[in-house]
Amino acid sequence: MVQEVYMGNVLQAGIGQAPARQAAIGAGLPISTICTTVNKVCASGMKTIMLAAQSLMLGAQECIVAGGMESMSNVPYYLAKGRAGFGYGHQSVEDGIIKDGLWDVYNQIHMGVCAEDTAHKYGITRLDQDEYAKRSYRLAAQASEDGTLAKEIVAVSIPQKKGKPDTVVKYDEEYLKADFERFGSLKPAFKKEEEGGTVTAANASSLNDGAAACVLMTPKAARAAGVRPLARIVGFADSEVAPIDFPTAPAGAMSKLLKQCGLKKEDISLWEINEAFAVVVLANIKLMELNPSLVNVHGGAVALGHPIGMSGARIVGHLVHSLEKGQLGLASICNGGGGASAVLIEKL
Repeated sequence: MVQEVYMGNVLQAGIGQAPARQAAIGAGLPISTICTTVNKVCASGMKTIMLAAQSLMLGAQECIVAGGMESMSNVPYYLAKGRAGFGYGHQSVEDGIIKDGLWDVYNQIHMGVCAEDTAHKYGITRLDQDEYAKRSYRLAAQASEDGTLAKEIVAVSIPQKKGKPDTVVKYDEEYLKADFERFGSLKPAFKKEEEGGTVTAANASSLNDGAAACVLMTPKAARAAGVRPLARIVGFADSEVAPIDFPTAPAGAMSKLLKQCGLKKEDISLWEINEAFAVVVLANIKLMELNPSLVNVHGGAVALGHPIGMSGARIVGHLVHSLEKGQLGLASICNGGGGASAVLIEKL
């Protein structure tokens, strides 16, 4: 029944050709399934949903799987001059995560430095970010422990050596690592404390592995399959700003989307803004004048992790499970280079 697959994936070095195709065949889909891998940095997973929706709207397909995946723990280091051959003397390696995932190539700075720039521009303090991060961890812990997150998690079994039982991963472990007592003592990661550094390992997302996917269908295909849709896509939009300002790009995408759909922010019941850094959410709440209590109500990437090719799909799927019937939810995610994507859904 699935005719096409779009999967977001950013850090592709060493994982083999056509990652989306690998995922589709590995999942047991027919050999005839069309597969495309999408790289829009952190917005990759969300962009796959938008591309799938467009294809369905055009009548090109009737059933598509869209999502994203990233295994940041398996990203290799690069020998940049290895192909040409090394001469005499020491050589260095480059971290593939930074090189292809977290580096602003326009200003030649880490994206964390961009986050620091946003914090300075909008007067967002270290304390603001730490307190927001603690909130994210607390909400994620509560959502995990009360079963809220279980609705959207599929257990994964990992075979072990002969004679040993499989390791089963059935919940997200990241939220368990928080030590609130240490938050205030951590040194800033991208800018010295005496220079006003505010972004730390505690108030930023960590390096993680993960995958998320959803099935999108036309109403006709859903009726034919006898399945009941969970939600419908109302609209979607992208926006771009200067690369250094990427943390605030979601505000542009969300505002554009609301205008396209003829809606006001008061019409939205829940918001998901990806927590690449705590400052991202705080800046966009400030720019959009949002009610913080309606944003990331079950925690976000600071507490749950941010496998960069996946996160956009995860936050859309999370809205699907978190909204009540008839409510509207809006998810947005920034991406390196100054971009952002946004998707608006209605729970059915």
